[in-house]
Amino acid sequence: MADLFTSDTGKNVAETAPRPLADRLRPRKLSEVIGQQQVLGPQAPLGVMLESGSLSSLVFWGPPGVGKTTIARLLADETDLHFIQVSAIFTGVPELRKVFEEARHRRSNGQGTLLFVDEIHRFNKAQQDGFLPHMEDGTILLVGATTENPSFELNAALLSRAQVLVLERLSLADLEHLAQRAEQELDRSLPLDGPAREALLEMADGDGRALLNLIEQVAAWKTDGKLNTASLAGRLMKRAAKYDKGGDEHYNLISALHKSVRGSDPDAALYWFARMLTGGEDPRYLARRIIRMAVEDIGLADPQAQTVCLHAWETYERLGSPEGELALAQAVTYLALAPKSNAGYAGFKAAMAMAKRTGSEPPPKHILNAPTKLMKDQGYGDGYAYDHDAEDGFSGQNYFPDGIKRPVIYQPVERGFERELKRRLDYFSKLRAKKN
Repeated sequence: MADLFTSDTGKNVAETAPRPLADRLRPRKLSEVIGQQQVLGPQAPLGVMLESGSLSSLVFWGPPGVGKTTIARLLADETDLHFIQVSAIFTGVPELRKVFEEARHRRSNGQGTLLFVDEIHRFNKAQQDGFLPHMEDGTILLVGATTENPSFELNAALLSRAQVLVLERLSLADLEHLAQRAEQELDRSLPLDGPAREALLEMADGDGRALLNLIEQVAAWKTDGKLNTASLAGRLMKRAAKYDKGGDEHYNLISALHKSVRGSDPDAALYWFARMLTGGEDPRYLARRIIRMAVEDIGLADPQAQTVCLHAWETYERLGSPEGELALAQAVTYLALAPKSNAGYAGFKAAMAMAKRTGSEPPPKHILNAPTKLMKDQGYGDGYAYDHDAEDGFSGQNYFPDGIKRPVIYQPVERGFERELKRRLDYFSKLRAKKN
């Protein structure tokens, strides 16, 4: 009678059980990895390390499904290191202690350990610090994987001991190469016409593992002839775009939206705005950021810009989604085409810096009110010139603290309404110079 792990034919059950396509196509050597030549090429970081026989601790930063785990495992094979994989989600301090102890024992017997830590950013500071002594004494060679920006999520001490390598989402050409490899493994072509095949690749959104899962579904269908795009869309649910409202993609996309507005490109601005909405971003967050763009990048070059944004937000609150989002989209378009100036923003920052630098310097006495006799005796209000009584309605008096050289803080640009403000500023500057 066969035991629990052996079939009647004598084969191990694990060997005869069906394996997912992604597992069957897992590369057996680094040369079989699709994409990532920016880290694997002969002159790229890993290529150079392997050529020199000197592999250092690494952190792989990139989106899901681009080969982080596979590359780590193959690096262990290439360097004759024992491969251990743990996940920061399921591994605690006791399990890590056991891993380190086994690695230490392995090292005493002449073999090193490559410890691959998936989702390493999920370890807290104390847990991350726990790797340091074992990295320094050579007990382990650490390879961490993260989908989050290591600069924000990993300790500086750990980053100083590891090289960060960026893995990129797979291109359509990479995904097509992977699809062809899958068809060879399945020994049949996918039942899709050209446009449907391209649509399938786009559904994977740069994720090789996701593509193989989709291919496995499509290959199992019993069809007569090739399916078109509409038929494919009817049978498959489109994969949601990668977007984490609290992570890197959130900040990357809002940065892209803001810079597109600043760069006066309404098409790009609307695209990134739509990307954030389709990713599930809260429109109220976008409304706040749109107003910030109006204040920071347009300012007084178009004073109406803030009003447009506030009205768009109010319209959204009254209509809700999805109708109200059109008002926000129109505000984005208006901002992108508005004249740009950060003079108000720069002037405010300069004023704040000057205020911190000058400390508690009092205003000049001639502009202080004197409600008591004592204050009058101290010179409060003495010599104040009432501007409405002056010629041109302008006295030209000094309003900065005594002893401080008059600075130039607000410098309007020759664009939009600020062109008029600059004309006024120049006018008052000439009058001031004449009166003083």
